[in-house]
Amino acid sequence: MNKDTAIKLFEEQKVRVEWNEAEEKWYFSIVDVVAILTDTPYQQARNYWKVLKHRLSQEGNESVTNCNQLKMRAADGKMYLTDVADTEQLLRLIQSIPSPKAEPFKMWLAKVGRERIDEIEDPEITINRALETYLKKGYSSAWINQRLKSIEIRKGLTDEWDRGGIQKGLEYAILTDELTKAWSGMTTKEYKKLKDLKKENLRDNMTNLELVLNMLAEVSATEISKTQNPKGLSQNAKVARAGGEVAKKARKELEDKTGKKVITNKNAKQLHQQIENL
Repeated sequence: MNKDTAIKLFEEQKVRVEWNEAEEKWYFSIVDVVAILTDTPYQQARNYWKVLKHRLSQEGNESVTNCNQLKMRAADGKMYLTDVADTEQLLRLIQSIPSPKAEPFKMWLAKVGRERIDEIEDPEITINRALETYLKKGYSSAWINQRLKSIEIRKGLTDEWDRGGIQKGLEYAILTDELTKAWSGMTTKEYKKLKDLKKENLRDNMTNLELVLNMLAEVSATEISKTQNPKGLSQNAKVARAGGEVAKKARKELEDKTGKKVITNKNAKQLHQQIENL
């Protein structure tokens, strides 16, 4: 999601947003959102948020009231500390505002919640919905099949990490970086920056070749792990690098044979546009 789409979420009305590179999160000006949803001028929206914040605090809703503050440019051109919310906080805030403009968001949240419950009861729904989403975004059937296969391969690798005592979250991210850097020469964050991505999934923005090589790295790491039975982060990191090296050799050989670089700075949007222009 880029800054333009973040603003479009609120019907083209101006909402100040900031991207936190370290946290990989968008932060939205709460007062700007309140002004839109309550259809009031800025100063009235500030007062509304002050009262609402106090009420939510009394109700024990710290998930919203414990918001961050960032310096944002005001209408007078000066920078002021402003209450901001990340996406989760913002959606929770919207639920607390009685407003016709907030109703579509509330209905959407209820729909998403129902769909999530349905998916838990029948996981096949998740796969079908993913297929529909990829098709709507312009991906080819061949790419989608490959992407679904990559999910299966990734699951095989994370199963090995679990067996080796790796914790989900930070340790998963560390091992993913080791593997990605080994075959591509970049960490995941560097790779995403090359493709001008923020919250978007890196694999969803890979070409067929990039995706295949990433799959090769992951399946190689999985097979090496099954043979070596690594324990802990350090040993698993060595295995991740070894799997990445297998894919790196394949990438280098292909580049030597074709004279073309495999890794591209193009993201999915640019690649789809390139195909449409042909």
